[in-house]
Amino acid sequence: QLQASGGGLVQAEGSLRLSCAASGRTFSNNAMGWFRLTPGKEREFVAAIDWRGYSTYYANSVKGRFTISRDNAKNTVYLHMNSLKPEDTAVYSCAAHRSSRYSTRLEDYNYWGQGTQVTVSS
Repeated sequence: QLQASGGGLVQAEGSLRLSCAASGRTFSNNAMGWFRLTPGKEREFVAAIDWRGYSTYYANSVKGRFTISRDNAKNTVYLHMNSLKPEDTAVYSCAAHRSSRYSTRLEDYNYWGQGTQVTVSS
């Protein structure tokens, strides 16, 4: 129901835009989040946005470089990633929150999409 896309291989300082498209139901009343998973590490919160797109929150590691946005008419959430670093390499997944207000806790998100691989070379 949630499908992330847009990942790929990029050089350091490059940019990518990830998309998360919903199908089968609408998530326009749900806050949405992006998380990433690196082998050997726990899944990490990256960014979140409230249901209207008015409020956003970022992990310190990506603040100032990543921007989360949404288009409820298209049932899609985006993650614009700039100034990418090798440590941003991970599988990125989107998720829908249980409510219209976001949080950083994984357990608050009850719909998860398949991830997309982002690899940043130095």
